[in-house]
Amino acid sequence: MLILIAGPYRSGTNDDPELITQNLSRLEAVALPLFRLGHIPMIGEWVALPLLHLAGSKKPGDEAYEEILYPVAHRLLSKCDAVLRLEGASKGADEDVRIAKERGLKVYYSLDDVPHADE
Repeated sequence: MLILIAGPYRSGTNDDPELITQNLSRLEAVALPLFRLGHIPMIGEWVALPLLHLAGSKKPGDEAYEEILYPVAHRLLSKCDAVLRLEGASKGADEDVRIAKERGLKVYYSLDDVPHADE
């Protein structure tokens, strides 16, 4: 499965770049275990961050950020088979879950719940 990893990115950081980086690291920490289960992990920021740079975004919440960040995740959801929702308050991740459920995608709330690709 192609699995979108959703969780806090900007939430709870007050736009502190160090805290945002820590949140991205938490998202990335489950990517390798998902891969080892036989799946393809995806994080919206992996796609959005280079686009934000190219669009000239200077800070979270600016015009380019709003144009790109969440729409990337929503477009990715049209290609994904499931979402892994990590713990932590996040309006964006909650919206990803809402869209996933609306589209009939599987939503996992723990890495332990994700089956091996052979199962």
